[in-house]
Amino acid sequence: MGKRSNFERRPQDKYETPRAAVMPLIDHLYPATSFAEPCAGEGKLIKHLEKFGHICLEQSDIEVDARNIRKTMASYFITNPPWSRKVMHAIIDNLAGIRPTWLLMDADWMHTKQSGPYMKYCKKVVSVGRVKWIPGSKNTGKDNCSWYLFDKRMEIWPYPFDLFMQTKFYGRAE
Repeated sequence: MGKRSNFERRPQDKYETPRAAVMPLIDHLYPATSFAEPCAGEGKLIKHLEKFGHICLEQSDIEVDARNIRKTMASYFITNPPWSRKVMHAIIDNLAGIRPTWLLMDADWMHTKQSGPYMKYCKKVVSVGRVKWIPGSKNTGKDNCSWYLFDKRMEIWPYPFDLFMQTKFYGRAE
């Protein structure tokens, strides 16, 4: 599934989120955070977050395109989106304009030119490292991952506040 492998990608980038990928995010969520999961697949990410007391208010997948969601009652969107850039960028643009949005993506993305328009409303980057996407497989994926917190609503704040809106980076925890 990575850029350095020749494995065929799964349709719609359907890779269930392993627990190890969720653990670095836990310390960045308030207790009992309500969230919507718009790329839920089989619901693994939801199950992992609910084990830590977080509350999924809404979930969808292919039947409701995350690029077309218009509202949510949840405090956050938290999802592992398809990594296809065209789809992923449209999801960032849409969801981050509605609520703060945590996305699990490849860590290298932020170092590319295409990330430029989105990094201006990226508030946090939390390192995950390499993830074993396919249960029972011998190896982890070849790409490092990170959680990114986007909040497009912040870009309308006046100048004095933009000094406080810089992206914060969190390295891998033990």
